[in-house]
Amino acid sequence: MLEIGNRQKTVALLILALLTLISRAPGQVQQVAYKAPSVDEKLAQSYRAMFDLKFQDAFKAADEAKAVAQDDPLPYVAQAWVAFFGELSRLHALRSEVFTTDDGFNARDSYAWEPANKKIFDGALDRAEKLAQDRLSHDANDPRALLALSLSNGLHGDDLGIFTKRDLKAISYIKAATGYSEKLLAQSPDSYDAYVATGMGKYIVGRKSAPVRWMLRLGGIKGDEQEGMKELAMAAEHARYLAPFARILVAFEDVRRNNPAEARKKLEDLHQQFPNNPLFLEELAKLNRTSARMNHQGN
Repeated sequence: MLEIGNRQKTVALLILALLTLISRAPGQVQQVAYKAPSVDEKLAQSYRAMFDLKFQDAFKAADEAKAVAQDDPLPYVAQAWVAFFGELSRLHALRSEVFTTDDGFNARDSYAWEPANKKIFDGALDRAEKLAQDRLSHDANDPRALLALSLSNGLHGDDLGIFTKRDLKAISYIKAATGYSEKLLAQSPDSYDAYVATGMGKYIVGRKSAPVRWMLRLGGIKGDEQEGMKELAMAAEHARYLAPFARILVAFEDVRRNNPAEARKKLEDLHQQFPNNPLFLEELAKLNRTSARMNHQGN
């Protein structure tokens, strides 16, 4: 009888402890377990939403990143990237035909921004650059400031080069982006997002005619198409935020180099990651049409 009584007492105590735990205020339990996201987590969330064409979610995450670290320029760079990528999508400016032939690249269309997006783009880059320069005034090797200036100058160059085709002015921004990237990579070789700016710069200059490349080299601007693509390939594999963008360009280069199997693999992976973005299915369809045409000709 004594053993049964002790057992009943133990069960009663366990039930009482369980009821006490359940009756605790939900807010108290959540408060203990909750950990606020870091600025880098919010930035990663913004870029993921951007590549999946969820632009409102991307802007929201960038704004939340600003609130986490008000002196950090990188959330403003993310905001500019969302505006820029939104225009690339709206205008269908990012497509393999532009990048797979020299004629297609040099004869690419010029585009007009949607004014509201351009205002966001310019304002975000202006704020990012001011915050970055302020950080550099206290620490000339601040890695977040150097990355922000690399990416912001790269975006200015992409805007002028891709949208308005003001190539000479674009190249001046590319040179600035490359300088900041090289300084950052010298001290932080794992800052792979910086390779997006340097790789794009070398790739764009490398696609110019030989006389133009020679003139640019005299001005201290190096253009090496293969080296640029090598850097974009590193970004595609390892960059924290912009790996998908670099992977798109590397896939286009696979098409250009007549390596459809590698291009298809990259595009299929991108489609799996970002199913709301129709670009990847459209490019896969082009590959399939080309393959079918070649098979037909072979028969």
